[in-house]
Amino acid sequence: MGVTKIPQTPGHATTGRVLHSAGLYDFLAFLFTRGRERPLRERMIQLACLDPGDTVLDVGCGTGTLAIAAKKRVGAAGAVFGIDASPAMVAKAIRKSARAGADVAFTKAFVEALPFPDARFDAVLSTMMLHHLPRQVRHQCTAEIRRVLKPRGRLLVVDFGRPQRRHGILAHFHRHGHVDFADVGAMLTDAGFTVNEDGPVGFSSLQFVRASAP
Repeated sequence: MGVTKIPQTPGHATTGRVLHSAGLYDFLAFLFTRGRERPLRERMIQLACLDPGDTVLDVGCGTGTLAIAAKKRVGAAGAVFGIDASPAMVAKAIRKSARAGADVAFTKAFVEALPFPDARFDAVLSTMMLHHLPRQVRHQCTAEIRRVLKPRGRLLVVDFGRPQRRHGILAHFHRHGHVDFADVGAMLTDAGFTVNEDGPVGFSSLQFVRASAP
């Protein structure tokens, strides 16, 4: 199986928070979902309205679990790319996709300067990533996503809404931020997107917005 190479963005850096502990990341994801990672992935794939043959970008892909699930959905005729600012996350995502036999192209890149041409993707996924970005970077990220989406392409944002009180090991190891989803909707509208649907994901405090490019 060949490896698709994505051009790097040398000399660029991000001001967002970068997570580097790939092993801990997967462990905490298991704890957060109480072992229900597969239903959560399936729910997000459903919300993204992915079709066979779609070309998909997972922005802030972490260790690649959702991107691999997306590849299974779009099939051999589709293509999936994942970017993350952490080399450790990208390395683990590459190992995961190899074990799964999924042809997904992962690379280190930054949301402020996506290394893709205009109108490249049918769908972009941004899941549990936006809360790591300062407000200005969120706007840069949104503008870049719009740039790389095809006309009428889809964007799915999933993130933590109003924080819930947590106790125990998860609260100790991973204190999540959150985003104001009214602000997210306004930001997308200001960037030229049309918000098609929003609401609770059905897991903890996770909320979603699905929007389309003009």
